[in-house]
Amino acid sequence: MSYVGIVLISHSPKIVEGLKELIREVIQDVPIELAGGTEENEIGTSMEKIMKAVNDADKGKGVILFYDIGSAKMNAEMAIEMLETEAILVEAPLVEGSYVAAVESGMGKSLMEIVNAMEKNF
Repeated sequence: MSYVGIVLISHSPKIVEGLKELIREVIQDVPIELAGGTEENEIGTSMEKIMKAVNDADKGKGVILFYDIGSAKMNAEMAIEMLETEAILVEAPLVEGSYVAAVESGMGKSLMEIVNAMEKNF
């Protein structure tokens, strides 16, 4: 079965690593990719890391992106514009939103069903 992918974007590599570990406690099969920190793994964001994460998370059903603050949103928006993948950046809390999205994806829901759940709940 193919699932909607999830990309976790943060200024800190440690934040997204820990969040993925938390999600993996309940959901194993959903593709989750990380774009934390700069290319040098310092605090910041990287459009290149985001683009790679989106491409790696895409298994044919689209990708939902979650971010923490500031430039993470801007870099995610630019990355989406440059990619051909169906990807949506959602306005939801990074931890709660990505956790719920992973559960919804694991249940086989479509990209738009998950996005609608994010909009309804957050």
